[in-house]
Amino acid sequence: MNLAKSALALALASNARAFTPAARRMFRPATTTARAFTPSPSRRMNASSFTSTTALKANVLKLTEPAKDLLPDVDVFIFDCDGVIWRGDSVIDGIPETLEKLRALGKKMYFVTNNSTKSRAGYKKKFDSLGLSVPAEEIFSSSFAAAAYLEQTKFKESGKKVYVVGEVGIQEELDLIGVPHFGGPEDGGKVPDMGPGCLVDHDHDVGAVVVGFDRNINYYKIQYAQLCINENPGCEFIATNTDAVTHLTDAQEWAGNGSMVGAIKGCTGQEPTVVGKPSPLMIDYLCDKLGLDRGRICMVGDRLDTDILFGTDNGLKSLLVLSGVTTEEKLLSQENTITPDYYADSIVDFFIDENAQVEVETTV
Repeated sequence: MNLAKSALALALASNARAFTPAARRMFRPATTTARAFTPSPSRRMNASSFTSTTALKANVLKLTEPAKDLLPDVDVFIFDCDGVIWRGDSVIDGIPETLEKLRALGKKMYFVTNNSTKSRAGYKKKFDSLGLSVPAEEIFSSSFAAAAYLEQTKFKESGKKVYVVGEVGIQEELDLIGVPHFGGPEDGGKVPDMGPGCLVDHDHDVGAVVVGFDRNINYYKIQYAQLCINENPGCEFIATNTDAVTHLTDAQEWAGNGSMVGAIKGCTGQEPTVVGKPSPLMIDYLCDKLGLDRGRICMVGDRLDTDILFGTDNGLKSLLVLSGVTTEEKLLSQENTITPDYYADSIVDFFIDENAQVEVETTV
C-alpha cells in the first residue's frame, strides 16, 4: 500500500491549486436537500439514438446505441462503486469484462465513492479481492475528501484535533496528512455514565468533528460530537456524505451516513460541510490535477441526489444505472426532477451490441 500512501501525500503536498477559492466557497453549510430536486440543465443529445419510456419525461432517455452516442464523446468515466461496480461484497455480473473493454478503448477511469469506511489503500484491497485490477491512483473515497478539505483549509496549522464519528478509513487518511485525531472505532464500546451529577468530559482542543458512516455509532459518540460542536468555539462539523441508504450486503439496503449526520444535526442545530458527492471538491481536484476536460467526462452512478447531481452541477455528462438503489419507476416519476443524460440497466450495457452478438453466436 506504499503506492497509495505516496500518491496521496504527493497529491496533497504538491497540488494546492486543486482546491481553488471558488471550490472552497462551495463548502458553506450544506444545502444538498434543497438542491436535490431542482431541474437539471437542458441536454444536448441525438434523441433518435435513445428510447424514452414516458412522454412526461421525454428527456429521460435510455441508452440504446452506446458505441455511437456515448463512447465516442467520453474520454473519462467517473464511476461510483456501491451499486455500480459491486453490491456489498459481490461484484456485479459483467463488470470486470466491461472495465477491461473500456481500458482497451483508451478510456480513463476513476472510482469515486461516498463510502468513508475505507481509505484509498483500503479500497485498493477491496478491488483486488473482487478480481478488479484498479490502480490506487484511480480511487477516491469521501474519507480522502475529508482529509483533502482539512489540508486545503490548513487545519493542521491550527494545532487542533479532529474527533471522528466513523471508521478506520477516515483515521488512515488523517494519518497521511499528519492531523491528530481520536474517537472512531476506539469509542465504539463506550457508554456514558448518566447517573445523578454525571457528565461527559470532552477535549476543548477539538477543532473539527468528521462524521462518516459508522457501524458502531452509539450515544457516547453523538454526545461527544455535540459537545465539541456546541461548546468549542469555531469547531467545524464535517460530513463525508449524507447518503440515505447504502449497500452493506447484496440482500437489502441499509441505513446510510445520512442517519449518522442527522443525529448530530438534530442535537447541534448545525448544518455540516459536506465533502463527498455532490460537492465539487473531488471533481475540482481531478480536473486541476490531471487537466481533464469536463465536457468529455461522464459521471456514472446509481443515486440521483448524489451521483447524478454531482454530474449535472459540475458540468459533466451523467448516466444513471439501475443496478443500485434507484429504480426506473423512481427515475421516471413526476416527483423526480434530477435528469441524467442517459440511463441504462448497468454499465455492461456500454457494450450492448457486442454482448448481443456474442449471445447470438453462442446459441447458433
